[in-house]
Order: sequence, then C-alpha cells, then structure tokens
Amino acid sequence: MWNKIIDVVEWFGEMGERRRVVKSFNNASKRSFISGKAPTMLEAKITMGESEYAHAFSKFLTSGFRIKALAGRQLTNYEMTEIGKVIIDNKNFVRQLISLGWDTLYVYSDNGTNGLKWSLKAYANIGGQIGTIDDNNELK
Repeated sequence: MWNKIIDVVEWFGEMGERRRVVKSFNNASKRSFISGKAPTMLEAKITMGESEYAHAFSKFLTSGFRIKALAGRQLTNYEMTEIGKVIIDNKNFVRQLISLGWDTLYVYSDNGTNGLKWSLKAYANIGGQIGTIDDNNELK
C-alpha cells in the first residue's frame, strides 16, 4: 500500500517539474521578445505526442512539447525549422525533455495549420558507447 502512495507523490512531483519547464520556457521567451532579442514570442504547452516517436519514458497522451510562434501570420517552413533547431541543437535541454517524458517537438505559428515535428530521441545522442572492451572481453 505504501508504495502506491510513493508512486502518486512521484507522479505529482514529475508533473510539477514538467509544468515548471514549460513555465520557464514561456517566461524566457516573453523576456526575449520584450527586450527585442527575439522577433516573435514563443509559447510552449504540453500536447499529445506522436506514437512512432515514443520511447521508454514517454508520458501517455502528454508526450508532445508544442511551441506556438505568435507571429500574426503563417510562418514558412524555414522559419519553423529555425525555431525547432534552437531546441534540438541544445542537447542538454533535449535530454531534459526526454527524461521528463516528452518525445515529440512540434513548432507551429499562431495562424495557419502547417507545422513541423521532430522526434526528440533522434537529437539526444542516446545509445553512445558506455565503455570499451579490451582484448580480454572486459569492460574498461
């Protein structure tokens, strides 16, 4: 019975951390836009992810990290790609997203229906060699 209580506490703790990541992203985006460092404001939210991008830590029904660019017009694919690259080029942030259960990155503009998506695990350098095997088949 006690392990169920611990599971619930951990689940709510993780959900809180996921909300903090989204809030922090949105606050940083807002500051960058207000200061003139960014040409458009971005807003992140949690959505459904793509099942083909799922990994061992994906959260059921909430594995999408969706970024909406508040540009007032439909962005080009190039512009959406540039926004997505800001995320996928930051390996630490991608790994944080994966560890918190996200598997899909979406980028959309506030007008129009076109958007782009990326599988986060493809950009996290997961599965690299942990060690090397010597001539005696021992891990170094």
